[in-house]
Amino acid sequence: MYRIGHGYDVHRLEKGRKLILGGEEIPFEMGLLGHSDADVLLHAIIDAMFGGAAMADIGTHFSDTDEKYKGISSLVLLDEAHKLIKFKGYDLVNIDVTLIAQQPKVKEYIPAMVKNISKVLKMDKSDINIKATTEEGLGFTGEMQGIACHAVVLLKKIK
Repeated sequence: MYRIGHGYDVHRLEKGRKLILGGEEIPFEMGLLGHSDADVLLHAIIDAMFGGAAMADIGTHFSDTDEKYKGISSLVLLDEAHKLIKFKGYDLVNIDVTLIAQQPKVKEYIPAMVKNISKVLKMDKSDINIKATTEEGLGFTGEMQGIACHAVVLLKKIK
């Protein structure tokens, strides 16, 4: 049995924060605001995983009011989310991500992001796809107020 999950996340850009995407620090004058490291890309993947397994969303499992998640690496949350979906009887087949950001350009960092995700999820890198696009100056991402991300995952029943 296979199930599809879709995840979406958005975080506001703010000066004085590190920009972490796919577990990779990206040199940029602004970073994403959030309770954890605000890694919008990993948050979208986590939401897609939980969605495909019918397990609510990231906020249900990792509340932004819980101090133990303050400043936490989203790679740690990704690992925990993976354990939770496996406990429910699912594992990942593949991941497809679309990052939406006017700036910075992230193409050169995508291989490192894929490597980070594949290491945590113990997946082959060829089963993880990350692409980035702009919105041609339109909307909050185009005006560089924030970064958004969509993720789709395919899960398979393992037990």
